[in-house]
Amino acid sequence: MRRLLTSAAFALLANGTLSAQQPATFDHSLFDQLLRAHVSPDGLVDYDAFGSSPDFQPYLAALSEASLEFLPDSERLAFWINAYNAYTIELINRHGERESIRNINKTLGLFGGKGPWKERLAETAGKAWTLDEIEQEIIRKQFSEPRVHFALVCAALGCPPLRNEAYVGESLDRQLDEQARAFLLDSPEKNRVDSEKGVVYLSPIFDWYREDFPAGSAGLGGFLLRFHPPGAARDLLQSGQFRVESTDYDWTLNRGPGSKL
Repeated sequence: MRRLLTSAAFALLANGTLSAQQPATFDHSLFDQLLRAHVSPDGLVDYDAFGSSPDFQPYLAALSEASLEFLPDSERLAFWINAYNAYTIELINRHGERESIRNINKTLGLFGGKGPWKERLAETAGKAWTLDEIEQEIIRKQFSEPRVHFALVCAALGCPPLRNEAYVGESLDRQLDEQARAFLLDSPEKNRVDSEKGVVYLSPIFDWYREDFPAGSAGLGGFLLRFHPPGAARDLLQSGQFRVESTDYDWTLNRGPGSKL
């Protein structure tokens, strides 16, 4: 089974037993098995199944012990996407929440001092992180990859669907492209192109993280058309002659039928 290089492996590398050319990676197979078993094809999550699985906590423990020093960029990005998604599931279960992630750490209808994304629960790579830190300080700052916003899932129906397989470095580019197409083409209530009206309706994600996407209609259209098949929608995007309107964001928990209220 593949694992990230451990301290023992580093010793072997220093002694010349392990090849310096051997690619470093991290084994996400436990999380992959859980996602395949407990996430539906449309991204709904059986949170109870994750909570009761004997494999979920060992996977989180492996994340906490990981060293990322020798991972290539694609492996590191896959690692942090998986960590974010795994600890979002852990956050939901830790608080027993089954309606909306925004109910976590909320006081009198308002977020308290930390809210759900500022709870320091993610024991990852030798440090305790918040979900906000993983997204803002690590993923966004270190990788400059706009497609991550189609892979990071904040446990809401308004999010992109949670992929029912783990991200891995060797397949990451394909996986991110597939996530983009699924989010942009398969959920018209979130994203759609009205070529007759000249309007591109986009998830608020594009507004919240607008600095991560190309600026202006021409730049944004050029980015979006990469994921659209030939047709009127693609032609409008290519022209850059459209206006953008935000759709509503549904914060209802993305729970599957197996998760109990």
